[in-house]
Amino acid sequence: MAMDLMEATSNGTAVDKNTLYLLSGVAMVVFGAGLIVSNPVIRRYLSQLGGGNLAAAAIPDIERYFRLRAM
Repeated sequence: MAMDLMEATSNGTAVDKNTLYLLSGVAMVVFGAGLIVSNPVIRRYLSQLGGGNLAAAAIPDIERYFRLRAM
């Protein structure tokens, strides 16, 4: 384990490899979420839940967060 940490700090390719693993994991999560949401049964449940209302309620908070970060 310690050798892996030393390799990551001394070798640029190890950092690139870790970045590749991270981005491929994110891509797999997005792809998996797309597969789940493409299911008609899940879409029906989400429409009953009101996902659009949730997104509309979150947008003002996100805008406020970005304004605070810009200060």
